[in-house]
Amino acid sequence: MSFTIAIIGRPNVGKSTLFNRLIGQKLALVDDEPGVTRDRREGQARLGDLEFTIIDTAGLDEGAKGSLTARMQEQTEIAIGLADALMFVIDARVGVTPTDRAFADFARRANKPVVLIANKAEGKHGELGAMESYALGLGDPVQISAEHGEGMGELYDALSALMPERTEDEGAEDEEPESDEDVGQRPIRVAIIGRPNAGKSTLINHLVGEERLLTSPEAGTTRDSIAVEIKWQGRDFRLFDTAGLRRRSRIEEKLEKLSVADALRAVRFAEVVVLMMDTQNKFEEQDLRIADLVEREGRAIVLAVNKWDLVERKPNLISALRADADHWLPQVKGVPIVAVSGLTGEGVDRLMKAIEEAYATWNKRVSTAALNRWFEQAIAANPPPAVSGRRLKLNYITQNKARPPSFVLFCSRADAVPQSYLRYLTNSLRETFDLPGTPVRITLREKANPFAHKRKRLS
Repeated sequence: MSFTIAIIGRPNVGKSTLFNRLIGQKLALVDDEPGVTRDRREGQARLGDLEFTIIDTAGLDEGAKGSLTARMQEQTEIAIGLADALMFVIDARVGVTPTDRAFADFARRANKPVVLIANKAEGKHGELGAMESYALGLGDPVQISAEHGEGMGELYDALSALMPERTEDEGAEDEEPESDEDVGQRPIRVAIIGRPNAGKSTLINHLVGEERLLTSPEAGTTRDSIAVEIKWQGRDFRLFDTAGLRRRSRIEEKLEKLSVADALRAVRFAEVVVLMMDTQNKFEEQDLRIADLVEREGRAIVLAVNKWDLVERKPNLISALRADADHWLPQVKGVPIVAVSGLTGEGVDRLMKAIEEAYATWNKRVSTAALNRWFEQAIAANPPPAVSGRRLKLNYITQNKARPPSFVLFCSRADAVPQSYLRYLTNSLRETFDLPGTPVRITLREKANPFAHKRKRLS
């Protein structure tokens, strides 16, 4: 079992900066504004030869029962319960505040090993604040600067004293290479994206079976892209909850820009993207922009129409949804669309099955022989047009990679092939080889003329 450490402390003391430093990536959003972190975020940390799981938490703060602040603190308390040890962080430049003292008592009551960290300790002012932290009664403070990487050696010593010794058997197990079977059983990475307040966090909470992510009627509750592991019918999934994506012209605050950038990063990291739409306002301009972004990134896509429990049931509603999807998103014709309710769980099984099928399609390969049989029939049914009085010559096609399915078409004049003819070939590929919804790439490549050098000598 991995050793787990939760980073706790009041808002704006540098917990997320320390989290990013220990995992070696800028995953957690960092800003001068207090209270940026809301949901708890886990990552695999490394410090020297120490490896452990680290949990970034929301800043400890008092709030009325049922409020967003109170529920953020509940998430922090859950993280403390999951952890084997705690890092209690204070701002050394500010010194010890009454809030720090109150939550130091809270940390002691957790009855777990605590490493007291005086962050932002660089310079004379930082040293004075670090000295004050002895009054918290949590032992000797470790003076660091998470932003600049100072004091990591002292932090290593403090953590080494807490962590269990690594056995030889564990070390040997870590060095074993991954087998092909292990690679095939990796979790499918799924990003849940959409406009604000579409119900993304509510859906993931239902899949997890607990209030893992903060939800609120107020749009913009989610800021960081939070990863959650689930198992569905024996298959592992890694779901990424993301911040709502508004139109670029409406994004003004720096923090929202960071949240949007984090959501887009989750899309690039994902293998399947679920675009959630509100059933009351589906296929709006922003939904279409997001779907187009996913297609350009080359990710498998599934449409989920959420809040289906609020819809008055009429005949052929699902058929109408599919027709709307093909009309508004011709670039991913046949994209799976599922009606769901994140609140009640209606349609969730169908959604997970659609994700698995979209992932399989995204990984699909077609043999060169089958491709060229289709290619001959497609050209015979609809020959390529003449350009500038000269007939285009299309030679043959092959698949060069999957994820998404990508093909290379060898021809005589690549720059002269019309986009309309490429769309015809793409749609025919989808229909013939059952590639609904997934992005399909066709790259044109001119076939080398073996007699070109003779022509040059003659001229």
